[in-house]
Amino acid sequence: MPKNVSEPSDLVNLETPPVNAVSRKNFLTYAGLSASLILLGTACKKDPHNIPPYDHGHGHGDDGPKEVVNLGSGDIGILNYAYALEQLEAAFYTKVIANPCSGLSTKEMEYLKDIRDHEIGHREFFKNAIGDQRIGGLIPNFSSINFNSRTSVLNAAKAFEDLGVSAYNGAGELIQNTTYLLIAGKIVSVEARHAAAIRDMLEYGSFADSSVIDANGLDAARKPADVLAIAGNFTYTKIIATNLPTS
Repeated sequence: MPKNVSEPSDLVNLETPPVNAVSRKNFLTYAGLSASLILLGTACKKDPHNIPPYDHGHGHGDDGPKEVVNLGSGDIGILNYAYALEQLEAAFYTKVIANPCSGLSTKEMEYLKDIRDHEIGHREFFKNAIGDQRIGGLIPNFSSINFNSRTSVLNAAKAFEDLGVSAYNGAGELIQNTTYLLIAGKIVSVEARHAAAIRDMLEYGSFADSSVIDANGLDAARKPADVLAIAGNFTYTKIIATNLPTS
């Protein structure tokens, strides 16, 4: 294990939203996720692809930090894939808010806190919905991000959000259960709102430029292998995705 993985600030260890995180304007977001959780939790029990992921002797269904995780197969594998990405996003924004850098305006901090709360909601949603089929906690590697720099923080946020949108878009065709697909569609729309807001913080009017929207007005989509190749730069945990569906 890397020598610095035990640092509290780098572990994905926030199990519940922070106190007062669910403001009045965020309530409906969490309420919607809770309702979806009931549907998804029921569907998980009936899914024929509930093959437990493994992590080379570290066990599963344990949320402690892991050096290796296997996403599993079928729809559960795709849900674990989304859960892994949401873990990283939640950990990133939690660190940003815990130690705000200079240069961020009061309004920008409010936006980033809302995004943090949404990402924590997404992470907890997947964690509870997947149940004992879920992977353990990832060990983030944010060494490439200067958390004292507004530009570095917002560019990292842009990278995370654009990656998240393209990941959900690319995974949609791989999901067999229509309940899962519906929920993924609801989450990706929130991620796209985040991406647009972050892009405008960096450069006003860039919220839907040609780097993410094609000539047909369609957003970018990436396959899991391409997404994880990028996400791997932000985690010490090795993510095994060889059993994920490809079509």
